[in-house]
Amino acid sequence: MTVAAGRATTVLRALFALLTAVHLGALLVDATTVVHLTKPALMPVLAVWALARGGPWPLPAALLCGCGGDVLLQIGGETAFLAGMGCFAAGHLCYLTLFARAGWRWRRTAPWAAADYGAAWLGTVALLWPGLAAHLRLPVAGYSLLLTVMALAALGAGVWTGLGGALFMLSDTLIAAGLADWPRPPVPQFWIMATYIAAQWLLTAGATRDAVRPPRAGPGARQPVTAVRL
Repeated sequence: MTVAAGRATTVLRALFALLTAVHLGALLVDATTVVHLTKPALMPVLAVWALARGGPWPLPAALLCGCGGDVLLQIGGETAFLAGMGCFAAGHLCYLTLFARAGWRWRRTAPWAAADYGAAWLGTVALLWPGLAAHLRLPVAGYSLLLTVMALAALGAGVWTGLGGALFMLSDTLIAAGLADWPRPPVPQFWIMATYIAAQWLLTAGATRDAVRPPRAGPGARQPVTAVRL
């Protein structure tokens, strides 16, 4: 990575951190206008950061799908909710494509992880099922299955991406809990967005680490002068 590119990533990372802080703070104080203005900007900034770090096309595509989902969920209403869920589902497919292109294969995922994630999906759907509107049950179950598969693939791809996938599951479970009228923590939207933003950050940072890591030097090779830090 060149010096100019390194400076650009630093600026974009700082902008993303600033937007995150302002957005989460606005949720805590119920500043609706600020929330509506900052939410659609989060994922595009992260997508540009991913591109600046040399991330392959499925990564910014996944983040922009997330942006579409963010905007639609912000609009409100069942039609927008289902369309937003479709956007997030497309994003999960992009992540799966990304992991496959990076060389990840299912055989790299521990059997215990697949069993645990499968049990988490089945248990969550079973508990939520009675509280969901009838026409939302199958879409929510299908979407949550795709999310679980993505999270499991993220776990097989690396520690950072694995944590990101797990937080994505937690964030969407909090949304589903609201649909089923389950008890949720105070200011639930704050926790939904905090876990979601952290999830997307970890998935992006984990997926781009190899893109910026200097190649291993052979015997006698000169060491790189600078290194890029997350």
